[in-house]
Amino acid sequence: MITLKKQPDRDFLILNLTDPQLDDEEWDKYRYRHTIETTLNELIERVKPGLITVSGDIAWAGQRVSYQKFADLIDSYGIPWAPVWGNHDNQGGPDEVNYVADLYLSYANCVYEKGDPAMGNGNYVIRIEEDGKPVTGVFMIDSHDHSPWVNEKGEDTSEWAKLDPIQLDWYREQVNALKADGCNDSAIVLHIPIYAYREAAAAAFREGFDLKAIKPEESYGHACWNEGYTDSYGVMYEGICSYPADEGMMDLICELGSTRHVVCGHDHVNSTVIQYRGVKLIYGLKTGLGCYYNELLNGGTVLKVTKDGVTDVWHESVPIPADCLKKEEDE
Repeated sequence: MITLKKQPDRDFLILNLTDPQLDDEEWDKYRYRHTIETTLNELIERVKPGLITVSGDIAWAGQRVSYQKFADLIDSYGIPWAPVWGNHDNQGGPDEVNYVADLYLSYANCVYEKGDPAMGNGNYVIRIEEDGKPVTGVFMIDSHDHSPWVNEKGEDTSEWAKLDPIQLDWYREQVNALKADGCNDSAIVLHIPIYAYREAAAAAFREGFDLKAIKPEESYGHACWNEGYTDSYGVMYEGICSYPADEGMMDLICELGSTRHVVCGHDHVNSTVIQYRGVKLIYGLKTGLGCYYNELLNGGTVLKVTKDGVTDVWHESVPIPADCLKKEEDE
């Protein structure tokens, strides 16, 4: 069991990073490395987190130097940090993921558990306690890579992965364990969004708006939101890449009544925070230039933990250094 302590007289802040996704060569290129280092330095200074979570796609599968360099950097801050795996992390297969998990566990500040291998790698709970009692539990969940799907032609194919039934059973057991200890709050960190993100976006956004024309700072109170969703914010510059059918996770979350915040990554240029069925469904703000990015969407996402559990969430944007925005061919 992983337990972190919260001071009774102060908030405990969780900083989430997502999708740095650099390969071995990019770590040696100034614009990629400097953006990551500058962003993390600024975020750590501003937020002063008690925990750093990473919601997947840390690198490209098989790029072992990248995983080591990321771990070297994040561990150097002396702050507990906890990763989950993204689809690209998982694409090297279980043995490669296990290699990186062992690498991470060799670092002094990495708080991580492999969990039951039947569920993947890295399904675990971080309990944040005040005066010896948990005030929230952070569920770190492996969302895998792809899951089987039968397309409209009746052909067997695959889509972005969904959580497996065994993971839903595990989530129920762990929520009940928290409740037995007097804790009625939790949050979830995973990479691929659950199906409910699609439902939330369909309910929240008014038809007829060009969502790509809205800037992040304009999204607060914008006319794009339907009635009942006007406290939503963030932008959606690409589609929602989840499994195309309901895996049942949202119904389970609502049934158990513990989780009020879900954080995902995966879709690099989405940053929406939408309260749907009493739960905030959050796209973490992408960190760095890896794979693809939007210069308006760089930084991290903060969850505030009080004695009442997770009570607030916000994005912390960090400008990409001007000399890092130039095209790679200009280097």
